[in-house]
Amino acid sequence: MLAVFVNCGTVILGSIIGLLVSKKFTEELSDMIQTACGVITVVLGLQMAFKFQSIIFLAISLILGAIVGYLIDIDKGILNLGGWLEKKFKMNKNTEVQNGELPAKSNKNFAYAFLNSSVLFCVGAMSIVGSFEAGVQGNYTTIFTKSILDGFMAVSFAAAMGIGTAFSIIIILIYQGGLTLLSSFIAPYVSETLITEVSACGGAIIIMIGINLLGFKKIKTANFLPALVFQVLFVIFLGAKMQELGL
Repeated sequence: MLAVFVNCGTVILGSIIGLLVSKKFTEELSDMIQTACGVITVVLGLQMAFKFQSIIFLAISLILGAIVGYLIDIDKGILNLGGWLEKKFKMNKNTEVQNGELPAKSNKNFAYAFLNSSVLFCVGAMSIVGSFEAGVQGNYTTIFTKSILDGFMAVSFAAAMGIGTAFSIIIILIYQGGLTLLSSFIAPYVSETLITEVSACGGAIIIMIGINLLGFKKIKTANFLPALVFQVLFVIFLGAKMQELGL
C-alpha cells in the first residue's frame, strides 16, 4: 500500500501547487489552461485507445457499459459524492449538483474536478499493472512513475478546475488500494492482452473527459466505467476464441 499512499501524496502536492498558481490567473488564462488540459487529455486517451487488439471488444464493451452505467447512473453518484464532500469540508458553494447535473458555466467547481480527476487517475493501464506489481512482486516502479505523472496532471487540473482534484485521492485509495490488496488472488487471470484491452477502453473514456474539458459535448464519462468490466469478461472468456477467428 506504500505506493498507493505515494500516489495520493503526489496528487495532493500537485493540487496544492495548481491552486496556488491559479490565484494569479485571469479568467481568460484559466480557460486557456482548461483547453490545454483538454487537448493533453485527448492525446493521452488516443495513445491508450489505439493500442486495442480487438475493435469488436472495445465497441461492444463501450456500448454495453454505457447502457449499464446509464441505468445505475454512476456519474450522478460520483457528482453527488463530490457535492457532499464540498459541503462536508465547507468548500465554496458557488455551484450545486441538482439531479446529478451541474449548472451551465460550472467547469471550475468541486464536484466537476472531483469527477474528472477520479476517472482520469484510475482508468489507465499503469493503475492496473502498478497495483499488481506492488501487491504480488513488491515492485513499486510503475506506481511511482504513475505518481509523478499524476502529480503534474493534478497541477493542471487543480489550476483549471479547483480543489476537487485533490479529493480524487479517495477514489485512488479505494481503487488502487483494492487492486493491490486483491492482486495475489486476481493475478492468475491477468494477461498482457487483458491489460492492453482494458487500457484501450480506459483510453476511450479519457478521450471523453478531454471532449468535456474542451466544451465540445457534455458526456457523462463515469457512466462508461462498466465498459472496463465488460472488457475484462470478454478477454477472459472469449479472448482465445476471438484470436482463433482473427478478430
